[in-house]
Amino acid sequence: MKGNYIPTTTFQKTILSVGSAAIALINPHRGDMIACLGEVTGGNSIKYMREKMLETNEGAKILIEQPRINSRTVCFKTLSEMPEGTVGRVYANFMKDNNITADSRLPVQFIADPDLAYVLQRYREVHDLVHATLFMKTTMLGEVTIKWVEGIQTKLPMCISGGIWGAARLKPKHRQLYLKYYLPWAIMTGNNAKYLQGIYFEKRWDQDIDDFHKEMNIVRLHKK
Repeated sequence: MKGNYIPTTTFQKTILSVGSAAIALINPHRGDMIACLGEVTGGNSIKYMREKMLETNEGAKILIEQPRINSRTVCFKTLSEMPEGTVGRVYANFMKDNNITADSRLPVQFIADPDLAYVLQRYREVHDLVHATLFMKTTMLGEVTIKWVEGIQTKLPMCISGGIWGAARLKPKHRQLYLKYYLPWAIMTGNNAKYLQGIYFEKRWDQDIDDFHKEMNIVRLHKK
């Protein structure tokens, strides 16, 4: 984490936050701007995330061991050969179906404290796991829904603003589904589920996804 750090002044952080927010609003596919926004606006929220992780042995172990999720640390071929319905297989299928690579997450650059930098790096690297285990697609509707779950649990301004402004971009049909099903479900899940950033997913690859949901107090979204 230390090798990626770029020192910035308060003024520079302000410029970065305004600029990255403006560009992200215009083009929500600019992952680099969204990542930058999360770093320069997330100070207190990242400290909160760290404290939440320390509340459980599992979360504390993550902070001690600082595991990374990428193609060098996770064998996706092995995960893809695991039994259907396991956390590992669900994750591998999600990554393959959506043509996503675990190496796409940018390194944290603007956070001086290496422990806090890791917390945000971990958030980025488990984002796809949250998508996968909640069975939420990578469409705009799915992304907005996950942003609400993450925003409620992490308090990151980037997630909360993403949920609000992302919803404004939904087409009328998707907005109706969002208001009727997805948003209420996201709020319920964000409030009721165990703290997902403190889950050591790598130790749970062989866990049955239904058992995982029960343990995490997650109810799958079922549209009537």
